[in-house]
Amino acid sequence: MPEPDFDEGAISATGAGGIGQGAIAPTGTGAAMDLAISEGATLEKTPGGPEGTGPAGKPRSLWGDAWRDLRRNPVFIVSGLIILFLVVISLWPSLIASGNPLKCDLSKAQLGSRPGHPFGYDGQGCDVYTRTVYGARASVTVGVCTTLGVALFGSVLGGLAGFFGGGWDALLSRITDIFFGIPVVLGGLVFLSVVTSTTVWPVIGFMILLGWPQIARIARGSVITAKQNDYVQAARALGASNSRMLLRHITPNAVAPVIVVATIALGTYISLEATLSYLGVGLKPPSVSWGIDISAASQYIRNAPHMLLWPAGALAVTVLAFIMLGDAVRDALDPKLR
Repeated sequence: MPEPDFDEGAISATGAGGIGQGAIAPTGTGAAMDLAISEGATLEKTPGGPEGTGPAGKPRSLWGDAWRDLRRNPVFIVSGLIILFLVVISLWPSLIASGNPLKCDLSKAQLGSRPGHPFGYDGQGCDVYTRTVYGARASVTVGVCTTLGVALFGSVLGGLAGFFGGGWDALLSRITDIFFGIPVVLGGLVFLSVVTSTTVWPVIGFMILLGWPQIARIARGSVITAKQNDYVQAARALGASNSRMLLRHITPNAVAPVIVVATIALGTYISLEATLSYLGVGLKPPSVSWGIDISAASQYIRNAPHMLLWPAGALAVTVLAFIMLGDAVRDALDPKLR
């Protein structure tokens, strides 16, 4: 009768003839339990779970998934870097431009690039490079402040209308229809033509006045969809107050569309400010704005195209960066695009 085969590793070195732990595989129900316990311990030690889960296998939230996708999106990275640069030069323009944007020398009017003045001079002899850098402050300020005001005002009104419904919802819907019927540029010509202030605040106030209906309609539809979910109905059945349902259950799950629309609209507000300034009713001299410089350079486009090229190029890059950022945020927050 042949002798059974033994693996040399089956004999433990812990004692004479002793059998090491794990040398002979256990069988039966006990083996299955041991295997399950072993696998469970292994999963607990794993730093990351399967796709769609976080550490220790916990499911990721919508915002966690969105941030994970944004970090891998080259469009978000490029647009984010451009916007970060614009914000920095808006706050501290002297970092890259040491001159005074209001200091002009008529003897240098319309001259092209010179050492220390790479963008040349405008029709008044002002340094185009310095004015282009300082012009970012007005555009970014108008875009960011308008977006915050529109998002806050519109989302509050639209969210309350969508949550309570009834007469309040009908009234808000009719008011938004009226504002949607007002042409933005024509409204700006009428409203801002009587304003004598040279600051950005009248322009910001006008844009908020005509911009909130779009966000209100988005917020209303999002809240109506969110309040029909089972978890909101369960909270209502358990006696949760309206304020608790709005703040704890509905708002976190309805704010994503508002963020997407507001981010994309930010670039639109910047271009609208430049348009109104170009028409002479937005920002006014001595304010420094890309729209003002484009308006002043338009009559010299044949003789000195550099006067128009640089502020118009800066405006185009800024608007494009914010639109790209909005598209990236939309792709990250929309579950249908995953």
